[in-house]
Amino acid sequence: MKVSREQVALNRERIIETAARLFRQKGYDGIGVADLMKSAGLTHGGFYGHFASKEDLLAEATAHAFKASVERWRGKAAQAPETAMASIGESYLSERHRDEPELGCSITSLGADIARLGPKVRQALTEGARGQIAVLEELAPGADAAAKRKQALATYAAMVGAIVLARAVDDEALSLEILAAARDSLPVA
Repeated sequence: MKVSREQVALNRERIIETAARLFRQKGYDGIGVADLMKSAGLTHGGFYGHFASKEDLLAEATAHAFKASVERWRGKAAQAPETAMASIGESYLSERHRDEPELGCSITSLGADIARLGPKVRQALTEGARGQIAVLEELAPGADAAAKRKQALATYAAMVGAIVLARAVDDEALSLEILAAARDSLPVA
């Protein structure tokens, strides 16, 4: 039975969305193609009709996850620019983000994996990070564009590092303290 173009597109989108969630939850090596396709409700055999490799899928899933994140951040910035940095920080530096990596930032979940992979995946991560940094740059205080950029990069690095560290430590109180300290250090425009 032939599948319509519309259904092929829907299946591809379902695979990408499922992969974006599962890769962030389990890591690149923590989920195989067969289990990923099963989670998407599709057969393993259909995978290569959509993607050349698991790494190609990771590149698309990473780009997909970042696109959604940047859109959320831009929405907060457009809705309330004066409180957007705090709102982004509260969400990013939260217990929920720490505890549910499948719903969060690809860098904090997959950064180490992606750094070891090919250029297509690394480019997807780079472009996603650029998008998030651009939002922070618009919101950052600073006398000029260079100062705003520097503040945005430092803020972004602190946020990413705080989530990675808060997930890694085995002391709940220390983890919460890390998140709170990073939130408290966010710049005010």
